[in-house]
Amino acid sequence: MKILIVCSSNVCRSPYAEFQLKRIVENNDILKSNIEWIDSSAVFNRSKEIFPKTKTCLLNDGFTEDEIAKFKPSYIKDNIKPFEEADIIIGMTKSHKFFLPKQFKHKYKSLNEVAYGKYKAIPDPFLTHSMDKYSEYMLVIKKAIIQYAKNLENDFTSK
Repeated sequence: MKILIVCSSNVCRSPYAEFQLKRIVENNDILKSNIEWIDSSAVFNRSKEIFPKTKTCLLNDGFTEDEIAKFKPSYIKDNIKPFEEADIIIGMTKSHKFFLPKQFKHKYKSLNEVAYGKYKAIPDPFLTHSMDKYSEYMLVIKKAIIQYAKNLENDFTSK
């Protein structure tokens, strides 16, 4: 399975989700043997580096400076290949599906849909000035990623 996680600029929500899901997969033999790759990208805006508050959240979650420094935001118009190869494209809001080229829309699900079975937008932490509120939004993502990983594990073991 190939999983692509998207958001508007690939500097807050999608890289955070990517880091969290990769960590879970690395530590789970069932997921590791069934997931070929996890990546993230932007569908709306080209960016150059991860947002500093995202970096702070990742550091607080135990990721290293070196791990985070390796991350470079991706943008759909610069690199379409992950969209072509992905089995599923997971976004944060309905608007992310809107920005996808027509040929990829059928692959799209929101993070809350794959985690909890129903749509609910993941708020954009970029728009908040408070680090506490930012961290709160990231915790929403982390919990959804954990649930999604559990769902995937159940799906893989029931095959």
